[in-house]
Amino acid sequence: MDVGGGKVAGDGVSSAVSQWTFTLSQRYQHLLDKSTPQVLHRWIFFAVIALIYAIRVFMVQGFYIITYALGIYIIQLLIAFLSPQVDPEVEGGPTLPTRGSDEFRPFVRRLPEFKFWYSLTKAVCIAFVLTFFSAFDVPVFWPILLFYWLVLFISTMKRQIMHMVKYKYVPFTFGKQRYGKKKPSTDDASASRP
Repeated sequence: MDVGGGKVAGDGVSSAVSQWTFTLSQRYQHLLDKSTPQVLHRWIFFAVIALIYAIRVFMVQGFYIITYALGIYIIQLLIAFLSPQVDPEVEGGPTLPTRGSDEFRPFVRRLPEFKFWYSLTKAVCIAFVLTFFSAFDVPVFWPILLFYWLVLFISTMKRQIMHMVKYKYVPFTFGKQRYGKKKPSTDDASASRP
């Protein structure tokens, strides 16, 4: 009930907090937008963060459950990164070209590279923060978790590679395709000499 006929005392504080949150989110989005074309720098940044996390887990000799969960999440992201946006097994939608005479269609990922990097980076940062809470340090025999993770990784990658072979797609491109230049024949080379 508004008895005073004016503003509630907390309105100024809540609007200042919401303004600060909005400004912070804009700056964060601007930083992400600027980092989008910097592929190598982003992956180096991720490698440094992952190394810091690995050193943290090694130094405290714990948090293997967090690392195992992070590993499973990484496998899930990797599968989405390697998969086409439209699965060829599901009918409907455009299919990947299977013959040389088919029209070229670029490979469109289910999870684009930037989102793959961003999700990996967020996951490693969250896992790093969780290593500071002892509630997440569940005592386990880590070689068993490593063995389970390796079996899961190998079986999942085998299935993904079989899918790639079956539908004849390669999820990687290495820059713009360059066509070979016509090399001058020996007759052309001798004719150009004076």
